[in-house]
Amino acid sequence: MDTVITPIGYIRSDFQEKFGIPRQSGRAPSLTARVAMLPPYASEEAFRGIEGFSHLWLLFDFSATRNEGWSPTVRPPRLGGNKRVGVFASRSPFRPNHIGLSCVKLVGIEKGKDGVELLVSGADLLDGTPVFDIKPYLPLADCIDGATGGYAVQGEHHRLHVVCPRELIERLPQEKRAGLLECLADDPRPAYKNEPERIYGMRFADFQIRFFVDGETLNVISIDPA
Repeated sequence: MDTVITPIGYIRSDFQEKFGIPRQSGRAPSLTARVAMLPPYASEEAFRGIEGFSHLWLLFDFSATRNEGWSPTVRPPRLGGNKRVGVFASRSPFRPNHIGLSCVKLVGIEKGKDGVELLVSGADLLDGTPVFDIKPYLPLADCIDGATGGYAVQGEHHRLHVVCPRELIERLPQEKRAGLLECLADDPRPAYKNEPERIYGMRFADFQIRFFVDGETLNVISIDPA
């Protein structure tokens, strides 16, 4: 028998396209997003006690890749995009059921037009992403001493130095600036791309960001309304 999973809400974020989204949640902690709940799940009763948890797990739909099917092997960006591993040894969106998992920080609980909305930070999610479930993060249960991260730990602490002229960054609203700079420092390029002469474009909030990377330095050359 098939199991039908219904979205309980949708993500509202500054990302209108996949390029530029952090590789994992928490890598750009200043990024904020909203989980806009749908009736009847937007009831305040359904969230009683949630304010006691600092972080939440979001189970979501990789909706942007749903029509692309799945593959038994994938090429993780952490391995340069050249080596294949099994899909179940990865967090690739090209999965049999296209279900993703993201850990976010709970910033606030607000009331939207349909009821409860959660304000969260550190999200790595596309705007409009369907959310299937929300679970509290439990520090003693979810953080396991001695756990290993396989190939995913490669480059975990790598960050680019971002150079963005003041007159450009000031085109963004104040509350958006730190999140953008964190996303850029996380190096949004595919791991196998190293083309100093290439100009990249990234949609963020209502702006188009253009930049190039030279060695370990990312240079922002324009920030314009999208």
